[in-house]
Amino acid sequence: MMKKKISIAFFGLFLGIHVSAQHTHTQSDSTKHLKEVKITAIAKKKIETDMKMAVSVDEFLASSENISFIKRGAYAWEPLLNNMSTERSTLTIDGMHVFGACTDKMDPVTSYVESNDLSGINITSGQEGNMHGATVAGSIDLKRKSIPFGMERKWSGAYQSGFEFNNRQFFNLSNLSYSTERFTADGRVSFRKAGNYRDGKNDEVNHSQYNKFNTSLGLAYKTGDLSSVRVDAIYDKAKDVGFPALPMDLWLSRAIITSASYKQLFDEGLLRVWDSKVYFNAIEHYMDDTTRPENLVHMDMPGWSTTYGLLSRVHLKKDSYSSEIQANAYENLSIAEMTMYPQNRSKKTMFAYSWPWVMTRFAGLSMNNTWDISERSRLNFGGSLGWNYNRSKYVEFNWIFHPATPQEKSRILPGLHASYRLEIDQFAFSVGTGYGHRAPSVSEGYGYYIYNSFDRYDYIGNPDLKNEISYEGNASAGFRNERMGVEAKVNYFYIQNYIVGRILSLGSPMNYQSVGVKGYTSLDHARLFNLSLNANYDILRHLHWKGMLSYARATDDKKGNLPFIRPLSYQTSLYFMHRKLGVWTSVNGDFEQQKYSPEYGEDQTPAYMIWNISGDYTLNFKGYQAVLQIGAENLFNTYYSTYADWGNIPRMGRNIFTTLKINF
Repeated sequence: MMKKKISIAFFGLFLGIHVSAQHTHTQSDSTKHLKEVKITAIAKKKIETDMKMAVSVDEFLASSENISFIKRGAYAWEPLLNNMSTERSTLTIDGMHVFGACTDKMDPVTSYVESNDLSGINITSGQEGNMHGATVAGSIDLKRKSIPFGMERKWSGAYQSGFEFNNRQFFNLSNLSYSTERFTADGRVSFRKAGNYRDGKNDEVNHSQYNKFNTSLGLAYKTGDLSSVRVDAIYDKAKDVGFPALPMDLWLSRAIITSASYKQLFDEGLLRVWDSKVYFNAIEHYMDDTTRPENLVHMDMPGWSTTYGLLSRVHLKKDSYSSEIQANAYENLSIAEMTMYPQNRSKKTMFAYSWPWVMTRFAGLSMNNTWDISERSRLNFGGSLGWNYNRSKYVEFNWIFHPATPQEKSRILPGLHASYRLEIDQFAFSVGTGYGHRAPSVSEGYGYYIYNSFDRYDYIGNPDLKNEISYEGNASAGFRNERMGVEAKVNYFYIQNYIVGRILSLGSPMNYQSVGVKGYTSLDHARLFNLSLNANYDILRHLHWKGMLSYARATDDKKGNLPFIRPLSYQTSLYFMHRKLGVWTSVNGDFEQQKYSPEYGEDQTPAYMIWNISGDYTLNFKGYQAVLQIGAENLFNTYYSTYADWGNIPRMGRNIFTTLKINF
């Protein structure tokens, strides 16, 4: 626990628990005075990377050492935490559960927020991320901005605009806030419109355009000296979104995300904070292939997801011991339809529910405890216990492949974790372990003919799948002095009942592009290993270097390779800043992907290396601050595709970008 004024700025290449000394632009953001602040993972003052101010949420997360992405286009990338798919992690917005409405996972939670609406992103690895629900890989919690009461200036805001030349993307991001001693209001608006991008051969990648609008509003009222209420709402709309790696595109996606919360602080005693929230969100997502005349049979795939939830958190503090306890409950209804037509749309040929009205209820209690044994050592331990309930309204779809399977299914999901940290002079060491369960996702349990264009199989869910059970170990070691720092981190997961798709001997494919049918089943076990090395060095007063190296390895129970596992990858950058001028240059890339999995549709991907450069200049005048930035990504126009690019779609070639941001 720390008692001081907090103002932390981390740069994107070092997302995670690692924190290094940074040199950033002076920023006029106000800070909130708190008596006690508990930092559990990562805090950021602004959502931007070293190289680029106007990043999307996806681009910001991509700079993390333990997050990679599956990309099916230029929009709505699927985040992989610890090289595991989104089914194995929890993605939340301020602790609120939001579930996508697309069976192809083309609308992760990260696609429904914008960078100007976030103050930071908490990334927690493994079972330490079970505060918001059962998990295996960990948790990603998107933290929305909250304006403090009683700012010196009642009105404040920012406007940011720019253009990216490769895909002709034009964007505007703006926010405005008002604060008094007892009332705050903040509103944000963003708009992005992009055309098809061009790859490193200057060929246009068709169906890679997108159009996105996002706005949010937050109102807070101070009900007492130590209490307040707050209401928030987010509205997001995307349309005409192309996915070059898929046989169809997104016609329209809309989301409304709302919450109301009450917070009470306490001056003294064991109980220090009580924070409770109720929330509601609804998502609709319409995929179709009307822009693909080459398809012999057309398909509409609309989906809907509605969630009601409640969470309540208390923070306890007594001498060197502190504890956070959270109750979490929600109900979600997921519906997805599939209608196939001949090219003459007046003749309907087939209708089915790919998510047959699946209701999920979850209730859980989580606890995280911290004991400062001494000034040098700390013990962190906790656990969670959750109840997960599923009910399929149209269970007859599941009976086709799993006769007599029950319409309802309840599961108990326990989780435990413990870690110990020791600091000796300039060295720091940690070791930890974890154990936890997760329930199958809606698609894994109840999906019906969900087409996977990566391996070209239709997938069938299995309601009788066992819980995945994870056994985890992790460790880290680091050294830091005034000029340099280095840290190595490693984790290992042994996961029983690992859920994958395997070819079924019965049933024929429904999609004419499919080569067969796979059913979700459980392997005896799988093993995943992740290693990362971070370093930074202040070469001169104004010249700084950072570097990162990461490696992962994952195998199934037959020692076969698992898919979408990042090969040896690296990032290195130089940063020069003097007075109002800042210049960045970086190189990043992957080595050749040799441990690929043909069984899951993968092939070998070659090594690549990308060079980026950018510079910015800051001006201050009459209470305003303006930052002008210009840069280039993939400067040498390299043609490449990575292990995580769905169907080997090529990445963007040279992209020159420019941004102007004004703070007031």
